[in-house]
Amino acid sequence: MTGLARVWIVPVDLPPEVVARCQDVLDDSERARAAAFRNQRDRKQYAVAHGALRILAARELQVTPSALRWDPGPYGKPELADPWSGLSVSLSHSADLVAVAVAAGRAVGIDIQHLVPRLDVVAMSARFYPPAEAAYVAAGRDASARTERFTRLWSRKEAVVKAAGGRLWPNLGVAVLGRGVVRCAEPPGAYRVADVRAPAGFRAAVALAGAAPFVAQAMAWPSEGAVPAVTG
Repeated sequence: MTGLARVWIVPVDLPPEVVARCQDVLDDSERARAAAFRNQRDRKQYAVAHGALRILAARELQVTPSALRWDPGPYGKPELADPWSGLSVSLSHSADLVAVAVAAGRAVGIDIQHLVPRLDVVAMSARFYPPAEAAYVAAGRDASARTERFTRLWSRKEAVVKAAGGRLWPNLGVAVLGRGVVRCAEPPGAYRVADVRAPAGFRAAVALAGAAPFVAQAMAWPSEGAVPAVTG
């Protein structure tokens, strides 16, 4: 049976009343972490990201957002505590966007990346990526194409790592180019990954545990606008 991953792309610059709603559902530890940021923009981004995660996960579970609790998973990734452990959630943010993903019954990972044109992506891919992927990045027709290729591969790798709950660095050498099913190096396991449509200037990907196919349903929030689903 085909699985389903729901993905929301959330702007940090939400209306004040929505930002306040995100702040209101945070628990005490999250409020303390938000307050620890010196930069007001960072505090806002943290509150929006974690508040939106609570609101969207709670809607799937039909519970109150502030009631949700997380426990550390076997590799350190926070997981929803019982009785909500059947729902997997993932969170990512880059520049002015936040991405939230939820999936029932399979571990999920989401990643969103802003295209950064000044990075030396050829050198970085040569250092971290498998030779075929480094060559793919270097073969881009211009700097913009090379940045797009590098960033797309990075988002796919990080989505897999987030689904696995592992660390990024040991897994940057895992091949994701042209692959629907990826073998994570640490912790070992199979994950299916798919690109997700993201706003201009960003690339995003979502991964689910296991080789079985899934449909990624991407939506905006709080406007709830939907974009075409992607099959992974």
